[in-house]
Amino acid sequence: MKTISSVVEHYIKKKPFLQSALAQGIINLTSLSRIVKPEIEHELGKEIRNGAIVMALKRLSDDLEFRATHKIIKVLKNIGEITVRSSLTDFTFLVSDSILENQTLLLKEVNKNKDVFYTSSRGVNELNIVVSNILDSTVESLFKAEKCTQKAEELSSITVKLPAENVSVPGIYYFIFQRLAWEGIVLYEVISTTNEFTILVNDDQVDIAFKTIKDLKTL
Repeated sequence: MKTISSVVEHYIKKKPFLQSALAQGIINLTSLSRIVKPEIEHELGKEIRNGAIVMALKRLSDDLEFRATHKIIKVLKNIGEITVRSSLTDFTFLVSDSILENQTLLLKEVNKNKDVFYTSSRGVNELNIVVSNILDSTVESLFKAEKCTQKAEELSSITVKLPAENVSVPGIYYFIFQRLAWEGIVLYEVISTTNEFTILVNDDQVDIAFKTIKDLKTL
């Protein structure tokens, strides 16, 4: 049997930004209840008082804060080293039979200079390569026979070391990316390993992106 609480919870969980804002207590529950009332009434098939919806939202916000936000913040307070690199170029190539061989040749060039930045990720149809811009000509030469679908310059990377428990707490990445979205940060690329992730942003947004991530440690 459907209840007001269960229907309200289902509605909120379909809207991640609303769910997070509710957990942080930054939404007026009375105003929110008026907005969601028509849908809740439609789902239940009867009229509902605003006060009943407000109470359901209040219980839900308290529960969400305890179950999710508290655990996430505990992990974020233990964020490790944050590394910033600038003057990067992002190449996107279509996957081909020869592309791995060319990537091997590129790695040999990267190994000649340990200070240059290099990262790569491969999808089903695309291969992404991010390098320090001093390697731009090298990449273009080695991959001249490949189909380059996109090249973006004047980018910066921010690499974040996460505590090991990040893999057992749901919502870590959502919480971080939500904060970046609220600040208007455009994520050009996201590359991750088990306990690290790297975001690629335009050079003119790297300072605010770095501050936003750094401030998570003080929540």
